[in-house]
Amino acid sequence: MNSSRCAACKHLRRRCPSDCIFSPYFPSNDPRRFAYVHKIYGASNVGKILHDLPVNLRAEAAESLFKEASSRIKYPVYGCVGQITMLHQQIQNAECQLARIRARIAIIQARIINNINNEEEHQQVDYNNINPNFFPYQNDGSNPTSFNYGLSTWFD
Repeated sequence: MNSSRCAACKHLRRRCPSDCIFSPYFPSNDPRRFAYVHKIYGASNVGKILHDLPVNLRAEAAESLFKEASSRIKYPVYGCVGQITMLHQQIQNAECQLARIRARIAIIQARIINNINNEEEHQQVDYNNINPNFFPYQNDGSNPTSFNYGLSTWFD
């Protein structure tokens, strides 16, 4: 007999045998863990589930039972399925957002490449063959709004 009863035996108000199937998975310092599992599945069913599994899988099964039971208590209608659906929706939203961001990046990269190509074309223009009428106002005073100040005016 254990000196300290496990949470299952305390909850069921029975003595805890040395070969108790619950004691490794429902320690006495966390009574809520067994209470949730017992409320949803029942002690007998949990004992059968744990007994039918190989020893190396029992801890994982007990953890899974606890998580499913606690989510069923927290969300009585959908339980863990509701949480899974919500997480799946969040993943889909994140994937859509990622696709939009990737599309924006592709557009920006295309614009950058287009600007680089346009700059290369402008650099290849022969400025000697530009029509003189392209610049209608020369800095010769013919335009009343033009200023014909040289640098010497400012720095003398």
